[in-house]
Amino acid sequence: MWHKPQLMTAVADLLLLAAGAALLVAVVIWGAPRMRLIPLDELRVTHELQAVQRSEIEESLQDLLRGSFLTVNLEALRLALEKLPWVRRAEVWRKWPARIDVTIEEHQAVAHWGEGPGELVNTYGEVFAASLLEEKHLPRLSGPSGSAVEVLRRHEEFARLLQPIGQQPAQVALSPRLAWALELEDGMLVELGREQAKAPIRMRLQRFVDYYPTLSDTRHGRPLAVDMRYPNGFALRFPATAGHEVKGKK
Repeated sequence: MWHKPQLMTAVADLLLLAAGAALLVAVVIWGAPRMRLIPLDELRVTHELQAVQRSEIEESLQDLLRGSFLTVNLEALRLALEKLPWVRRAEVWRKWPARIDVTIEEHQAVAHWGEGPGELVNTYGEVFAASLLEEKHLPRLSGPSGSAVEVLRRHEEFARLLQPIGQQPAQVALSPRLAWALELEDGMLVELGREQAKAPIRMRLQRFVDYYPTLSDTRHGRPLAVDMRYPNGFALRFPATAGHEVKGKK
């Protein structure tokens, strides 16, 4: 072997590699317990929050931050944060040497949901339980369970169609039988009925917009409700003629 330099070099390299691996294992065995004792110095939210309060975050995480920098359960922190009313999504990660960073996506409320005060709809059409921190003029949407995305989409479509008459939908409702109705900001109810291939909802609302300037009656005033469920016309209900309908033809 002494007369084979290449073999001697290979053996020396192998011995050096083995010694390095042994040293690394020794360092890990010696250092791991000590690394796990690194204290957690700080929990930092990486951006400014609008609805979520710092006190809410601290209260929700206080029992989960016990331990060291390396032993804190990040998944448990994330799940606890996402239980807060205004938190849509949270991300949590370790920042060396002793800090936990948190990023929170807050819900952006665009409407009330249902009849009660406790539920809101965000920009994704997701329903979440929370109370507004300050009074806002938001529309009210309602519909069967799981329909919030579609009701929000319809609200946006109705709002665009109503722009020429200077009105906005204050309420949009989808019934269990999938019939649509909306209430304008001035209180007028517009019944649109169910979607139909020959007379789509959009077409019926456009017909309402076209006739809106002529809906007032010199004898009865403005109608309380307009029934657009007719294929080629509509019916008006006036406050002074309860139960009486005046029908119009296109």
